[in-house]
Amino acid sequence: MIAKSDLSRLGLFDAKVPRYTSYPTAPHFSNDVGPDRYGEWISELEPNGSISLYIHVPFCRRLCWFCACRTQGTQTDAPVVAYVEVLKAELNLLKRKLPEGITLSRLHWGGGTPTLLSAGLMEDLAASIFEVAPLGDGAEFSVEIDPNEIDGDRLDALSRAGMNRASIGVQDFDEDIQKTIGRLQGYDVTRKAVEMIRDRGIESLNADILFGLPHQTKARMTESVQKLLSLNPDRVALYGYAHVPWMAKRQQLIPSDALPTPEERLMLFETARQLFLWDNYAEIGIDHFATQDDGLTKALRAGQLKRNFQGYTDDQAQALIGVGASSISRFPKGYAQNAPATSAHTSAIRDGRFSTSRGHTFKGEDLLRARLIEALMCDFCIDVDEIMGSFDISRGALFEMFRDANDAFDGLLKLSDNGLFIPEEARPLTRMIARSFDAYDLSKAGHSSAI
Repeated sequence: MIAKSDLSRLGLFDAKVPRYTSYPTAPHFSNDVGPDRYGEWISELEPNGSISLYIHVPFCRRLCWFCACRTQGTQTDAPVVAYVEVLKAELNLLKRKLPEGITLSRLHWGGGTPTLLSAGLMEDLAASIFEVAPLGDGAEFSVEIDPNEIDGDRLDALSRAGMNRASIGVQDFDEDIQKTIGRLQGYDVTRKAVEMIRDRGIESLNADILFGLPHQTKARMTESVQKLLSLNPDRVALYGYAHVPWMAKRQQLIPSDALPTPEERLMLFETARQLFLWDNYAEIGIDHFATQDDGLTKALRAGQLKRNFQGYTDDQAQALIGVGASSISRFPKGYAQNAPATSAHTSAIRDGRFSTSRGHTFKGEDLLRARLIEALMCDFCIDVDEIMGSFDISRGALFEMFRDANDAFDGLLKLSDNGLFIPEEARPLTRMIARSFDAYDLSKAGHSSAI
């Protein structure tokens, strides 16, 4: 890694940049995309092809203070039961529009806390999904599991439905940090959940852990990562905590003076990163790690790694369709987002129409720039031949873009006849480098810290 003084001079510790799980990013969506266009995009998918399906459950038993996701708390099952009925109705609308022969390459339940559904509701929802489209050969069915909100009956229901990958949120195992972020979840509780998952033959395990939390130190980060490694996850997402109390009001409960500085955030990231690498995990993009035989690692080696709203993926489906309030879909022609508020989403579905409230239709250089940014975020390089084979751009124009990006970073990047490459020592700057290829006005949206 280059010197901290150089990283500072280049703006790493001050920059606010997108995470680039889409391009253009969600703040640039508009109301030009509505239910009619969304329905058309579904109908235009290739028959007998595959899609990825995301199901959003926006409910939690408790609201963690660190979380900026759009969720709502509930202590009763009544709103959850009603919401599942809305999901089933939305799935029925989707079924009417989908071409024949569609199968699921990926199915993911996220939230919120999808595991607060009862076993019966889980089975009911799964049955409704598979009436729309069955799991295809080699499909992956993953569910976000809260270790505090799971039991044997619910895991049995998910296993019977076909779940073959579980995803658990860890954040940090230190009790003081957990109290500060409103997320009490002991190591023993997490370990027990993992054991119950694996007892049911579900071997694939994802885990999320955060750096940049209040009171985190190198020693505490090391201990939490080592505890996580003892659970042998196949994939780990090492995300930077985004402190945005002006947007997520619950974060106002977190003392900002206890947060690490940007320089300390980088140290915490590097501490965790080295532990994963020493344990023989492959580094996947800017913030993921996977075992050597995991699908993400194989996709990386094959040059097929992708990036979407769930982070890095090996999914090659023609579209990602989001079901539920606030869910975002990606089609060959653009993005579509459901109404963020559960009430507005419910009202639309009960009226027999999709709740699509905004989105973006690809135009101009959108797809070109999206691929340039994705290549940097996934592979840290842009292959000229691949880009010229897929897009109408001259070699000269492409290299002009490369030179402009390189000049902005004092020549730290590597240019060759093959394209542009970010050397390992400059990779903390990757999101900033990707921003160089973003043609949209980033001043219109607040983004998270570059580190």
